[in-house]
Amino acid sequence: MKARKVVLGLATLMMVAVSISTAEASYFGATSYSNVASGDLAGKSSVQKQCHTVMRTRKRVVYEQQQYATSRTVYDTVYDERQVTCTRNVMETHYRTCNYTVRKPVYQTHYRTCNYTVCKPVWETRSKQVCYTVCKPVYETRQKTMCYTVCKPVWETKTRQICYTVCKPVYETRQKTMCYTVCKPVWETRTKQICYTVCKPVYETRQKTMCYTVCKPVYETHQREVCYTVCKPIHYQKTIQVCCGRWETQTTTCPGPVMTKVIQDPGCWQWDPCRCRCVYVPGQCRTVQVQCPPRTICKKVWIPEVRNQVVNCVRYEREVCRKMVPYTTCRYVSEQRTRTCNYTVCHMVPEQRTKTCTYRVCRMVPEQRTKTCTYRVCKMVPEQRTKTCTYRVCRMVPEQRTKTCTYRVCHMVPEQRTKTVTYRVCHMERECRTKQIPYTTCSYVCEQRVRKVPYTVCKPVCYTKTIRVPRCVARQVPCTAVRCVPRVICEQVPVSVCCPPPCVRRRLFGGHCGC
Repeated sequence: MKARKVVLGLATLMMVAVSISTAEASYFGATSYSNVASGDLAGKSSVQKQCHTVMRTRKRVVYEQQQYATSRTVYDTVYDERQVTCTRNVMETHYRTCNYTVRKPVYQTHYRTCNYTVCKPVWETRSKQVCYTVCKPVYETRQKTMCYTVCKPVWETKTRQICYTVCKPVYETRQKTMCYTVCKPVWETRTKQICYTVCKPVYETRQKTMCYTVCKPVYETHQREVCYTVCKPIHYQKTIQVCCGRWETQTTTCPGPVMTKVIQDPGCWQWDPCRCRCVYVPGQCRTVQVQCPPRTICKKVWIPEVRNQVVNCVRYEREVCRKMVPYTTCRYVSEQRTRTCNYTVCHMVPEQRTKTCTYRVCRMVPEQRTKTCTYRVCKMVPEQRTKTCTYRVCRMVPEQRTKTCTYRVCHMVPEQRTKTVTYRVCHMERECRTKQIPYTTCSYVCEQRVRKVPYTVCKPVCYTKTIRVPRCVARQVPCTAVRCVPRVICEQVPVSVCCPPPCVRRRLFGGHCGC
């Protein structure tokens, strides 16, 4: 691409130099005339140059986007399976024998003799005669006549006249005259003169000769060497350090806590003269510090380890390759041509004209009109009416009735009776007795016992597992890329050219005056 730009720049510079030399040779350049006239015609202010505009060809490089097919490298991740040996910790429970002392209470039952007096009840049965009076009911049936009055309703139908007034609407048709004003349009036709200017085109045909340069393309095929880079995978192994470890169980023995216990001494029996018997007196309570048995605490401790592990790795190294690519170079050769152009010049000549426009003007003229509207008027006329209402009247008529009631009368008749009543009489007799009263005595005996205490041990177990190791695989994928291709465009640019005065041209070249 850089070589192509350099070639195009050199071709452009060469074309500009050729055009300048050609313009100077054909007397289009103003530099040579100014040099000639400066030596011979200095100080003559009356001499003036004649200038005119010509079209000159200019080349411009334009870059166009062009798509081309190529390929790019894509790396895919592929996983390989590999067996790895790992270690995991398995917890096992073991038991150890632990001896400890227990104070076992031993209870003993004793008896003591106690004398006491009991009052024994003695029951005796006796009888006696009791007189009492009983009222015996005697029932008697009687009848009596009762008179009562009942009000019996008697219904009677009556009729009466009710007079009321109703307003009856009476409609009456009337007419009235309404005056209103309507604006009636009246149209008038008027004429006015409007003056306007129209530019009338006048065409004139002329001819002129134009010199132009055409660049003719000449194509050449060359070859150049292109370097491109390829990533080549290289497999190797490296050793890494993996942090691992194991759990260990540590056992710590802690002394048991010291507890405060209340111990009661054995009591004794004493004679109580107030109760006339022996009374048990408990022993004295005292506080004793007792050491509890020790306890064992197991805790896990992590012991870290660092192991070396071999890992397969892939690295990519760039390799530079070269290939020959053909390309085409285009160079332009200038060729001088002449052509005659016919063109028409149009200039506008103003011309005065007059036209008549007809338009309508509307003005509103008021006009008086009359129309008749019919409407209805409603007025209320009172009218007397009569209607008959039927209603019922209820009045109560007394009626005498008689009924017979039967009822029972009870009167009490006293009666004398006699009965024999049996009752029991109790008197207390003293009796001396003897009883054995049991009581319990507690004593503590030391006893050795054995128990199994569980503890946990962490045991490492080796096992094999499959892991996936990633690696990159390169592949070529076709794709489309865009590049910029330079192209030379020739375009016509107006240039102002000055011709030398006629006297100088005759003196230098002996020819006629003109460009």
